[in-house]
Amino acid sequence: MKKNIIFFLLIFSVSAGVWAQQLTRFAVVDLSRVYTSFFRDSRAVREFEERSARVQKDIDRMTAEIQNIKRQQLEAELQEDREKALRLESDVYRKQEFLREYYNLKKAELEDQKRKLTQSESFLEQVYAEIRYIAESEGYSMVLNLKDNTGILWYSPTVDITDKLIQNLTDKAKR
Repeated sequence: MKKNIIFFLLIFSVSAGVWAQQLTRFAVVDLSRVYTSFFRDSRAVREFEERSARVQKDIDRMTAEIQNIKRQQLEAELQEDREKALRLESDVYRKQEFLREYYNLKKAELEDQKRKLTQSESFLEQVYAEIRYIAESEGYSMVLNLKDNTGILWYSPTVDITDKLIQNLTDKAKR
């Protein structure tokens, strides 16, 4: 009888020790990386990338145009044509201001479009279901979006489940 009680107490104390040492486990996911990796071939993403490329092409064209006018301005200054140099300097300033406004406007539009794509209902349903599966199967208590949470100051790469999430979503899409 004493042996049974001692054995029971020993088992109880070992299991209580294991229970007491259990920690809350967190994981992080970079949803924007999941989006770009998993939905790269979708029509909406292709349209977004085409639009991004058009904007970049316009920015490159305007930058080249500004550089060309600056060269002309330098040539006018070397030829001591003050009137032409001042006119070209004014053109450069106007075009730089336009380029700056254009860049800020298009950047905001593209970010908004990307945000809408990543928050589409079907995308989120698939991602959240897979996150839930990974978290439950691997014992995570909480999964945080790495980019949206400004409270994360540091995390170990071992808790980043982004690659596993992308792989699982890709495997399911192939079936």
